[in-house]
Amino acid sequence: MTEKLALITGASRGLGNALAEALAPTHHIVAVARTTGALEELDDRIKAAGGSATLAPMDVTVPEAMATLCRGIHDRWGKLDLWLHTAIHATALCPAPSVAAKDWTKAVAINATATSVLIPYVAPLLGQSGRAVFFDDPKAGEKFYGTYGATKAAQMALARSWQAETERTGPKVRILQPQPMATALRARFHPGEDRAALATIQEEAARLLPQILAD
Repeated sequence: MTEKLALITGASRGLGNALAEALAPTHHIVAVARTTGALEELDDRIKAAGGSATLAPMDVTVPEAMATLCRGIHDRWGKLDLWLHTAIHATALCPAPSVAAKDWTKAVAINATATSVLIPYVAPLLGQSGRAVFFDDPKAGEKFYGTYGATKAAQMALARSWQAETERTGPKVRILQPQPMATALRARFHPGEDRAALATIQEEAARLLPQILAD
C-alpha cells in the first residue's frame, strides 16, 4: 500500500466525518465510530469519489476494542501516518450543582479516559514521523459548561503534555481550534441559534486541512 493511512476516531458525524472525506483523496481512511449506518454512508461517499476506507464500528471507551483496532492496523499496515481524534461527548448545559452523575461519568469516559487509553496504543503506530491532531474547544470555567468544559480540558491537558514530550522526537502532535460549526453538538449547547452564520463542517474541514498536513 503506497497511499498514506489516516485513523479518524469519531468519524460518523460532524468535523470527523467531513475530515474523513477531505483526506480520502490522499489517504486510506480508517473510520472509527459506534454508528454503523453513518460509517457505511461515509464509506459510500468516499468510494464514489474514488477513495477507500476501512470501517471500524467500535466504542472508543472500550479499551479492549481499541487494543484490537490498533493491533489490526499494525498487522495489516505496520504503521499510521495520521491520527485525528474527534470523538467527543457533549452533555446538556446545566449549573454545576445540577450535574448528573451519569452525564459526568459518560463525559469522563469519552472525553478524557478514552484519550488516555488511545495515546499509548496509537503512539507506536505513528512512530517518529507520524502526526496526531486534537481539536480544542476551550469552555472550561464558563457557566453551565462544567461537565463538558472540565472533561474537554482534561483531554487537552493530555494532548499538550504529549505535544511537549515529542517536540524533538516525534510524532508531531498538533492542537487546532475549529471555528463554530453548524453541528448537532453545537445545537445541544445553543438551541435556537441562527445557524446560517455558522461554518459548515465541510467548510471547516477545508480550512483546517492545510494545518493538519503542513510540515
